Amino acid sequence: MVKRKNSLGKIALLIPAFNEEKYITQVIKNCASYRLPMVVINDGSLDQTAQVVGKLIKRGKYPLILLHHNQNKGKGAALNTGFKYAMSKNYQGVITLDADAQHDAKEIKKFLQMIKQEKPDLIIGSRFDNTHNMPFLRLATNYFTSWIISKLAGQRVEDVQSGFRYISSKIIKNIELKTKNFETEPELILKACWLNYKVKNLPITTIYHPDFVSEVNKLTDTFKFFRLAFKSLVWRRKFI
Repeated sequence: MVKRKNSLGKIALLIPAFNEEKYITQVIKNCASYRLPMVVINDGSLDQTAQVVGKLIKRGKYPLILLHHNQNKGKGAALNTGFKYAMSKNYQGVITLDADAQHDAKEIKKFLQMIKQEKPDLIIGSRFDNTHNMPFLRLATNYFTSWIISKLAGQRVEDVQSGFRYISSKIIKNIELKTKNFETEPELILKACWLNYKVKNLPITTIYHPDFVSEVNKLTDTFKFFRLAFKSLVWRRKFI
């Protein structure tokens, strides 16, 4: 077991989940060695995700909390539910990771080390040092969207679509998020940069399973991203 000192403060792991019955147990077990509270937000899953997590809670082996949406509201809404819970428990911040086992839980220690040493407000896990397993279309899309958000944010952000992040309580308390789906993650980056919070990039690896199916809708989520980009031009006036 990896022991964490109190000097880091209270940090929770937030895991938004939609139809992840296949991998959620593996993700929880991989994260358990850090002995950090794990908050799973079941975003209206239609499979057995909630039941699987519920069984793990009954065993009492893991520091595990399950929050529910009765219907699917989107990843951004799931994150917001997790943020509200974390603030109600006075956490210093949260580390978010996806429920599909694409993120290597061993790398949580890299986030904890950076938090302790550099005290950033936002850490974004960047997959661009290790892209050999990333599908070409996803790689090209990630580069393009990261370039756009970096220009709008006024600083270089390597991987705006990465869900592996540390987000401090200062950001959670002071930034109001307007979106509810996958565009919430770039929205948070933009507003954090505009408010001059300390934003860091951290190299991570990503695991792509042979049967991986993205929940991102190429048409609708691309439209939402560009809508976000245009809206940000209006939002920025309030920050700069």
